[in-house]
Amino acid sequence: MVHFLVWNGQLGVQIFFVVSGFLITSITLRRWGQLSNVNMRSFYLFRLARIAPLLLLLLVILTGLHFANVPRFIVQAKTGGIGRAVLAALTFHVNVLEARHGYLPANWDVLWSLSVEEMFYLFFPLACRVFGRSKLFILMLVTFVALGAPGRTLFAHGNEIWSEYCYLGGMEGIAWGCLTAIVVSRIRFSRSALLALNISGTTVVVLSLIFSWQAYRGWLGKTGLNFTLLGLGTAMFIAGTSQVQWKSPRFLRPLLRIGQYSYEVYLTHMFVVFALFTLFLDLGKPMGLVSVLFATAILFAAFLGAAVAHLYSEPMNRYLRRRWRGAQGETAVVVEVVPVTVSEG
Repeated sequence: MVHFLVWNGQLGVQIFFVVSGFLITSITLRRWGQLSNVNMRSFYLFRLARIAPLLLLLLVILTGLHFANVPRFIVQAKTGGIGRAVLAALTFHVNVLEARHGYLPANWDVLWSLSVEEMFYLFFPLACRVFGRSKLFILMLVTFVALGAPGRTLFAHGNEIWSEYCYLGGMEGIAWGCLTAIVVSRIRFSRSALLALNISGTTVVVLSLIFSWQAYRGWLGKTGLNFTLLGLGTAMFIAGTSQVQWKSPRFLRPLLRIGQYSYEVYLTHMFVVFALFTLFLDLGKPMGLVSVLFATAILFAAFLGAAVAHLYSEPMNRYLRRRWRGAQGETAVVVEVVPVTVSEG
């Protein structure tokens, strides 16, 4: 149970990558009609308004905690020092820095997945403009899917950090999501097909999470195909639910909110985790309370993320978009999201 609760974070990030690819591609199709029509300037400004304010604030806070010598927030010289960490966060290569010099403190470490995401944001509109009208775009996405497993194994050259944090591994999940968005925009599935996709996708994802440790140690893990299978299952589930006109009941609204504030939750949740982990140590490491502390961490992380979103991220996002929208003369469509880590819009 402890392993299932604590050590499946990497699988959760891979699920998020699929969701993110689907959302960004779907939003692009809805906003501009077809991929090749994407307005690159608008795309970059929308992404910047959503991501930059909280990222910059977090870097300021983490840098301050480093110079205040607060335990668990000090960036060691062996990992490049505080200046190198800030540079890596601002230039989308925290994952590269950690693969070369070792893990950064946990609040910095979460930025590795954002580095992969930002690389996707950087090149996605350019690829849409160049290849969006041809089958080469599909071929490019399929190639990223095919390179995911080798990226985690063969190309990692035994570097355990890079095997999990590499660009190709993350881009595989994103490519699954992009392909799913393109497919569901062109094909209307029957009810039986949607049901089959839902059941199959749910089964693959659930089994991947429950038996993740066995998969890591077995053939799937050694070949890197465990994440490929998880990506496929997630893509099937998304395809099966995207065309269903189902509205969640009221008691599930808190989960929807967590998804909408998932970017804020992701960037701030380690503050909550550290506080509860300290409490766990002070109590003498009571293993029987792990599930309770886990649920408490989710609850408080959700509250913290929601507070940051309401008081800072959303106001900044709206402010920046209003300013840039006025300069562009373009109406922005704001789409709230329910992914694992980052809400798009």
